[in-house]
Amino acid sequence: MRTWITVKDLRKEWDGRPVFEKVNLEVTEGERLALFGRNGCGKTTLLRILAGMEEAGGGTVERMLPLEEWGMMKQQEEVPQGMTALERAYLENGRLHALKERLDRLTAEMSAGDGRAAQALEAYGPALEAYEAQGGFGWENEVEKQLRRIGMPREAWELPYASLSGGQKTRVRLAALLAKSPKLLILDEPTNHLDEESLHWLEEQLKSYAGTLLFVSHDRQFIDEVATAVCELNPDGIVKYRGGYTDYKGHKERELREHEALHRKQEQQRKALEESIRNYQQWFLQAHNSAAHQSEVKITQSYYKAKAKKNVSRYHAKQKQLERLEAESVGSVRKAPRMKMNLKDEGFEARTLLRFEHADFCYGERVILKDAHFRLDRGDRLAVRGPNGSGKTTLLRLATQRLEPTDGRVTLHPGVKIGYFSQELEGLPLEKTLLDTLLEMPNMTQTEARTLLGCFLFSREDVFKTIGDLSMGEKCRAAFIRLYFGGANLLVLDEPSNYLDIDTREVMEDALTGYRGALLLVSHDRMLVRRAANRIAELDGQGGLTLFEGTMAEQEERRRLREEEPESREENERRLRLELRLAELLRGEAENRANEGEEEPAGGALRGAVSAEVMAEIREVKKELAELAVKRSDGSTSFG
Repeated sequence: MRTWITVKDLRKEWDGRPVFEKVNLEVTEGERLALFGRNGCGKTTLLRILAGMEEAGGGTVERMLPLEEWGMMKQQEEVPQGMTALERAYLENGRLHALKERLDRLTAEMSAGDGRAAQALEAYGPALEAYEAQGGFGWENEVEKQLRRIGMPREAWELPYASLSGGQKTRVRLAALLAKSPKLLILDEPTNHLDEESLHWLEEQLKSYAGTLLFVSHDRQFIDEVATAVCELNPDGIVKYRGGYTDYKGHKERELREHEALHRKQEQQRKALEESIRNYQQWFLQAHNSAAHQSEVKITQSYYKAKAKKNVSRYHAKQKQLERLEAESVGSVRKAPRMKMNLKDEGFEARTLLRFEHADFCYGERVILKDAHFRLDRGDRLAVRGPNGSGKTTLLRLATQRLEPTDGRVTLHPGVKIGYFSQELEGLPLEKTLLDTLLEMPNMTQTEARTLLGCFLFSREDVFKTIGDLSMGEKCRAAFIRLYFGGANLLVLDEPSNYLDIDTREVMEDALTGYRGALLLVSHDRMLVRRAANRIAELDGQGGLTLFEGTMAEQEERRRLREEEPESREENERRLRLELRLAELLRGEAENRANEGEEEPAGGALRGAVSAEVMAEIREVKKELAELAVKRSDGSTSFG
């Protein structure tokens, strides 16, 4: 395999503070590398240095592949005002886009009818041939095909790019890059704002991508599905681990166990050497003192001197062993600081906290929710899923009574205390400092406040930052501090893991799984839903809501079985319905016969007629069950 990038001893500083150093990395053809690390460790900076968009503080980057063969999707970009979504997609391939613009300009000049028309006509032929020779029309078709495949309808192509949602912008940029099909593709947070359908599409595209991929993502399942290796970036270098995120976690846990075992062994060796050194020091002094007191007998004096010398030699040998051990010491495991979080509710004895009773909601003529009917009980963890724009946030706002249904009812128990986390992070006091927001609480001391802020990774001077000046990840942590003190028995969380790195997401997940209240959750983070939810509500984007009573893993297993054996699943469900109906009929007939000895009303003849009808239906149900059993025994269908 050819090597596309070689990085040696790369380092970068920011305002005199080292961001990373000693970065050594090779990117070879066909690899799909996930660049992994905490927020602020320099992942985006490293990508920009590799792409020649930023200078390093030291070290070298050797590129064996011309930058024209690269494609890069940045987290943020500036697009000319008024550019449409389709024009932005064409912009990705600079060479063909320039030729296309020239053809469009020549076409306009030819139709103008002035003196430039003849010159434009003469130049148009060679320009068209060049465009065709370089695959321009095929490229245009590929751009449009990718836009359709990623869920951008044709009516959205002519909308101003600036007016699109974050998810739509991500789709346009991904479609444009995949249509360009560069040999080396760099993606910085490509999963941001994508719904599950788009995520699956992107995963399949990248798994079958023929080029080389280097990407940053906090979506663990996406890393598992796409990456062939994970490159962990730390302040003191980068380490490559084969496999996806789950494999990386396994490697790290094994490394941690081995490190701790080696550290314990070295500590035991160090203590044993120190004990030996103390003993040899003591024996030397004893032998030296004994030789000094044996001045009358030279033979005895020589004996003690030789003994003292021998102990000195052993002492020096042990000291050298200790020095070597300390030089090779791995030290104790240095763990990066992690957020500490524990969510508690104030206790709630009632069973049902929230009810949706045939609730509708519309924005004008557009139906967002139609006949939503469910309840949320104590201990329920309901994840709301669906495509972007299907009404997930609207449902949460209805649940918290920030919106009123257009029909039906949404009822909260009077004793419910809600903790609400909005993906827009609304409600944070932006003008106040982190420390001041805590000191406003009753009986809160400055020491307690600073200790608590430290648990959420706000230390030293960070506590004096105003909330409005925080990064999005820091604002998320600040919002969780409010939940920490809320004592809510119903948590309503709208995309709580956005802007958080993986370490912080996992701490949040641990806190949510240990929370004893009820949870209503919207998240694109499939790992979070997998761990936290025990019920799933699916919105179809047309107002419909379907409840699944089980976890995400159970839902996926049921779908898998239906896809693998659609006919057998249908017949199995039919057999179960027939067996249930037969049991109902037999139970009803038994009750009728038990009552035969009682005095019949005037409708006694009717009872006999009903019994005959029931018996006819029983025979019909048994016949259908027998037919299904024969079909099963023939091997034509297997029941799960």
